[in-house]
Formats: sequence, C-alpha cells, structure tokens
Amino acid sequence: MKRTIAVVTSSRADYGHLYWPLRDLSASDSVDLRIVAMGPHLSPEFGNTIQEIEKDGFRIDARIECLLSSDSDVGMAKTIGVATLGLADLFGRMRPDLLLLIADRYEMLAPAAVALALRIPIAHIEGGEISEGAIDDAVRNSLTKMSHIHFTSTHAARQRVIVTGEEEWRVHRAGAPSLDHLRRQTLLSAEQVRSRLQVDLGSPVILVAYHPVTLARDTNEEAGEMFAALESVEDQILFCYPNADAGSRALIEKTKAFLERRGRGKIFTNLDAVTYWSLLRSVEMLVGNSSSGIMETASFALPTVNIGMRQQGRERARNVLDAVADRTAIGNAIGIARSAEFRARLAGMANPFGEGRASEKIVEVLTSVPLGKELLVKRHPPLPFPSETLSKTVAP
Repeated sequence: MKRTIAVVTSSRADYGHLYWPLRDLSASDSVDLRIVAMGPHLSPEFGNTIQEIEKDGFRIDARIECLLSSDSDVGMAKTIGVATLGLADLFGRMRPDLLLLIADRYEMLAPAAVALALRIPIAHIEGGEISEGAIDDAVRNSLTKMSHIHFTSTHAARQRVIVTGEEEWRVHRAGAPSLDHLRRQTLLSAEQVRSRLQVDLGSPVILVAYHPVTLARDTNEEAGEMFAALESVEDQILFCYPNADAGSRALIEKTKAFLERRGRGKIFTNLDAVTYWSLLRSVEMLVGNSSSGIMETASFALPTVNIGMRQQGRERARNVLDAVADRTAIGNAIGIARSAEFRARLAGMANPFGEGRASEKIVEVLTSVPLGKELLVKRHPPLPFPSETLSKTVAP
C-alpha cells in the first residue's frame, strides 16, 4: 500500500533544494506524492515561481495563498496565521502519512503546527545548523523539535540535533539536497549562461545574494555598508532577489537605485537551480549573507565574502571570508577574495555539506520508516544526573 507523503514548498530557494527529493519520491512505486505550494511561489512580485514547478513536470496538489503584500514584521506574522488557516483545512482533508519540510523559513512554522495538531509525523531537512543573526535559527530549532525524522546536511549538525534529545535512529546525515544538482544535472556552459541571462562574462563578475537581517529591528541596517563597499568595485555586479522577508521591498528598491546610478549590472527576480549553479561556476566571487554562500559555493571553491551577522555560527569551508558590516572590512575581504594567493589555497577543498547524494538517503528513509505510534511517540534520554541532585542545586 502506498504511503502518502506531502511536501510543502514556499519559495524558489527551498524548491531548488527539494527538486531531487521530489523527483525521486514521484518516481517511487511506494509513494503517493502530494505537493503543496504556498507563499512567495504564488506571488507575481517574487517571480510567480509556481510556474517553475509545473514546468518541471510536477503536479501541484494544493495552492495556499498566504503572503501579505507587506514589508513589515507584522506582515510576516500574519502570513503565518493565514497559512495556518489554509493548511488546517487542506491537511484535515488530505491526512498524509508523512509531511516533509525543509530548512528554516518562517512560514514553515504553519505546516508544522498544523501537522502537530493533526498527529501527522514530520520529516525535516537541514536541521541542526546555526544562523544566529536571523529568526531562521529559532524557526529551524522549533521545526527540529516538532519533527520525528531528521535529515541533516553535516555530521556536526546531526550531533547537534541528537544533543537536543532526539533519538539517534531518527537522525540521518544526508547532506544538503541542493548539491545533488551538481552530480545529477548538466550545468550550462559559460556561453549558454551569457545567452540565457544576457550578461557579459568576458570580464570579472561579482554575484550578490543578500537578504534582510530578520533578527534586527531595522532589517536593512547592514545593507548600506555593503552598497557603500560595492560603489568602489569596478567589476560588473549581478544581484539575486532577496527573500520575501520584512524589508525585502525596500532592499529591492535600494538595489535598483544602486544599479541605476552605476549604469550597468542586473538584478534577477528568479533563477532556476541549474541556471543559478551555472552562474556560480562562471563568476569571480559571491558577496552577501545568503546560506548559498556557505553551503553551495564550496563545491566550486568559489571565493565568498559573507557579510554581517545573518550566517553567524554556521559551519563553513575555507572559501568563505567573513566581514563585519563595515564598508572598509567588506572592501578588504573582496580584495582578498580576488587575490591569487587566496584562490591558490582553495585548491582541492571539499564541501562539508555533502557529496550530492542527499535525495537517495532521504527517499530511502521516508519509504521505509515505520509509521504510526512508533514514529509519533518520541522518547527522551534520561538526565545525565539523578533528579534529586538537580533539586539540591536549585534555590527554593
């Protein structure tokens, strides 16, 4: 009998990571796959990326309209509420055997909360990582504790999940599924990238992937220093659209104003996974605060300048240069990133986030893990010391 597995995707970013798990789940004879698209996927402002899912041949079983046309933290909070209402009705009818979620986007709290109330087991990808400068960190940890099966990107992340009290048999190191693209798909040549994106790759290009810092009251407080540092860079600069977070619209306007003053460069609303990976292989460096600069650039030994607090604490390979949100520090890091000496030190480096086989592990576990009460009831390890010892150390 097939098991029904529902997968929620909300944006271009997580779909790029979910592509191969979705492809392999859909090909499995033991799985009835249900894809739920929500939030930014349905927004023309953010590229209407639901069309990309359909273009790839997937059937979308439900669309959840929930993204408010807002640029505030209140809008983010209300988006969670609207999503919860829509998903409660959906999952109440669908009753999947498993729900698969990924990463740390704030709107993923909605499907997790609904599944918890409906006793639907949750499998979570990319738990156990750290990003201290964004609310993503708390979201990721919350999803971890609400989940019943875990697929981590690194060995250290697996140990971190286990330390929180999760049973070892539930926690699997799979690697980051976005890296499966590099092993399983043919990337575009530099000429194909140039033709598709209409960009000049004959001279050095800097790619910028920068998002609002959601833990800060002013989510763009660090962005001004980045733009100031980029003002003095002569290379062509390309930008990716930010996530749909509080401050994203203001950040988009700042980016467009920067490009208008500069008179050259581009901003891309949406890049499919293969095009994005191919562009990474073609540029001189990546600058910004995106997790992509930590997790994916290492596969190309691509110099990356990571700015500010957003990715603070996350594991990283030696291609990443950290810079505080200061124009001088950022400029110095860019200078180091383009130096021959720094690039020579990256030869032969490995990506700690995996080998491009994450989907195989994820599908193997999801199609074989026992369902029912055995999966739902989580057993916690005993305290490392007797409870009476604890009571003696606590003041009355």
